[in-house]
Amino acid sequence: MFGIGELPVPEGFRYLDVFIKGKPRHMGDDPFRSRHPGMELGRRAKIFAPFDALRGFGEAVASKDVLYESRRELSEEERTELDSRLAALKELTVNSRAARANRARVIVTYYVACSDMNSEAYGIKGRYEKISGICQKVDTDLTRSICVDGSVIFIDDICDIEGEDITPRP
Repeated sequence: MFGIGELPVPEGFRYLDVFIKGKPRHMGDDPFRSRHPGMELGRRAKIFAPFDALRGFGEAVASKDVLYESRRELSEEERTELDSRLAALKELTVNSRAARANRARVIVTYYVACSDMNSEAYGIKGRYEKISGICQKVDTDLTRSICVDGSVIFIDDICDIEGEDITPRP
């Protein structure tokens, strides 16, 4: 009795004759080989590459895993502390020459509103993100924003600024 690997072939197996013949072997000039030449391994591997039938579906599902929260209001004490840190940071970056000389390294925590129109949090909630880098500019008058490593953050969205050089002076 024949076997497939460790398993015996059951009695009355329909394809026993095909199994006995084994893998087909083609000789050099047979008509099958001329119509169906062998494929290079590199091209053959491409056939089995992952296929994304629903383009963007994976990203859409992953975006639903983001946890959004409501924007929290800062207390008067926290707002005063933030304003004093912004003033100290503005002194260090009064112009581009001072900003390059002082190289004030900061970590800014700020609120980003949900921008996914398909989320139920759109326009209602958001999340808090942190950015760290060198503060290049503080504009408390016109645009009410700060620039950290090329990213512009509005002052109204900031909830905390950390840094060695910006501790408020008494």
